[in-house]
Amino acid sequence: MKIFPRILFVILSILYPLVVFSCLVIFHVPVKVFSLFIVFIGLLYLLLVTGGAGESLPLRLKQNLRLLASAGLMLFAGIFCLATGQSFFIKLYPVLMNLIFLFTFGSTLFLPPNICFRFACLAQKNLPKSHIARRVEKYCFKVTLIWCAFFSLNGTVAFYTVFSKSDKIWSIYNGGIAYALMGVLFSVEFLVRMVVNSKMPKLSYITKFTAESHPLSKIMCYERKWSDKKYFTWGDFLANSAKMRAFIAEHDSKCGACEKWILHCEDYWYFLCTFIALLQCKKEVLITANISPKFVDEIKQGAGGKVYFLTDQTEVEGKKIEDSLFIPKIFEEATEPSEAEKLTTPEITSDETKIVLYTSGSTGHPKAVLQRMTEFEADNAFILSKWYDEFASRKVCAVNSHHHIYGFLFTISLPFAAGVPIRRKRIEFPEEFELMDDESYMIIAVPAFLKRTCAELGEKSLPLKNPWIFTSGGAVSPELAVETERVFGFCPLEVYGSTETSGIAYRQQKKNGLVWTPFDNAKIWLDKDDGCLTIISPYIKDPAGFKTGDLAEMHEDGTFLLKGRADSIVKIEEKRISVTEVENRLLQSGLVLDCSVVPMADRRQYLAAAIVLNGEGKAKFAGTEKYLINRHFHDFLLQYFENVVLPKKWRYLEKLPTDIQGKKHKPEIQALFSVSEDSAENGDSN
Repeated sequence: MKIFPRILFVILSILYPLVVFSCLVIFHVPVKVFSLFIVFIGLLYLLLVTGGAGESLPLRLKQNLRLLASAGLMLFAGIFCLATGQSFFIKLYPVLMNLIFLFTFGSTLFLPPNICFRFACLAQKNLPKSHIARRVEKYCFKVTLIWCAFFSLNGTVAFYTVFSKSDKIWSIYNGGIAYALMGVLFSVEFLVRMVVNSKMPKLSYITKFTAESHPLSKIMCYERKWSDKKYFTWGDFLANSAKMRAFIAEHDSKCGACEKWILHCEDYWYFLCTFIALLQCKKEVLITANISPKFVDEIKQGAGGKVYFLTDQTEVEGKKIEDSLFIPKIFEEATEPSEAEKLTTPEITSDETKIVLYTSGSTGHPKAVLQRMTEFEADNAFILSKWYDEFASRKVCAVNSHHHIYGFLFTISLPFAAGVPIRRKRIEFPEEFELMDDESYMIIAVPAFLKRTCAELGEKSLPLKNPWIFTSGGAVSPELAVETERVFGFCPLEVYGSTETSGIAYRQQKKNGLVWTPFDNAKIWLDKDDGCLTIISPYIKDPAGFKTGDLAEMHEDGTFLLKGRADSIVKIEEKRISVTEVENRLLQSGLVLDCSVVPMADRRQYLAAAIVLNGEGKAKFAGTEKYLINRHFHDFLLQYFENVVLPKKWRYLEKLPTDIQGKKHKPEIQALFSVSEDSAENGDSN
């Protein structure tokens, strides 16, 4: 159907009462003559709806069902009036139109989304994926309900005017008063909508905020627990970020400009202020959780050129940290910035940001993963489109490090964007949760900590108020999901992803069992060669996507079950570690001829190392007790890894078991740790 006839028909339908009033009351056109006009209009539009070339008749009828019904209704009314000379059915048309609108609007209250929300989505294409979608839909539901009430009342009055025996009353109401009331309702709703829109929460992403994004008094961070009232405000943030920008500029001036800065800061508040200041100064930020001297040296060597190191730690593994810039001292000694400096927010271009996160790669070496705020903020936008209200109604606290992608996204960039206060220090001990009974908290967790908390509390439950738990960094077992809900009062919502891919999927075992649901903006399939999950999403810069090392079973509806890892990466206490890297480090010691590191599990998961000493190693350890040999390698590896992931069991062999092709088989090596030390040819010590 052509667009012009369609528009003309809609206009005629709206002006119908005025046309009837003009013809019957003002110009005194006889009913039968006027009915011929109605029949003509009805036939014309019936032909336009059913005619045309190209598409089949059934398809045209389906596409124009509403116009077909209106045309048929008009045609029937015209024929009836022509036959009887009565204007009854002509006058009944507004009543029937109110019934049609009532049915159309009312049905969407039970078959969501409601019609007003559909109109809003047509006007604002990104609305369904925005953080306010649920709030807007609730508002539109109320508006739709009001319109249904209007059509009911308006239809009732219109029906009464049909029997009023006065064409004037019918015409004045249906052609004037009804439209005036409709206009008033439109106007009032528009004004209310403007007020509601002004109160809708706005997101202030790291790359888009200004000094006016929040009131200066808005609380951004809190100490210990919310009711202690030890807060840091938006004004404090602007002042601190200005102080750090001034320090960076001064340091560059005195010591030479440096584009790459290592950042490690356990204090969430100092981390946030420092990280954003670095981006504002156009620096490349190298974020690492491991600050052992040799690891930091490797980062500097890999980065190339001059690299400065910002941290809030003074020592690591009992040794003083050298060649670093102490963040607390920088803030304490900084001159208070002027009001103009505080209100200055240098532009951060998301596509130009460079953030490097360090993780264990499947190649066996520490892997630097280059990211941008573009992908981070796309991830935040999706999470907030699904769970903004859950975040906005709570205060954020965390048990995990923000130096990895999951912690960074959920405890730094996302709370900042949503304007949700974060706890300054991470929760280190389960008993700290017992103090947090004053507010509703959003808990950013890892399975290992949830397991530890449940084990320590035993049959007790925490006095938390309406908590919400996100967890990542490892899968939650069905037993732990049940225990967590009993202890915390909430079944954790798990997020599956990696440093390379960001968020991929989610599940809540209370609702989904073990099945993962992909994020709406992620395309997932299994690699045809090895069955590993492959992902394309806005968070992955490579248009070809990223292939994980995870095996999975895909379901027809797009959900999937994980079936374990296909590479050498394992997770110990929810920390990702490459066994190949551990092996390479042992070989690097200069005392090892061959070795194999394997994951083991009994009451807990851990690594075990089988080692063949070289000549130098045998000479060095001749006559040495085995626990001292273990301690030597333990301390050597501690330079590169966290203590929790180091091997807990050791075997020293003349040679490793291999097959005819010289390949080491993990089951055979694992079996070495299930027999006595003498049977394995040399000791085992924990």
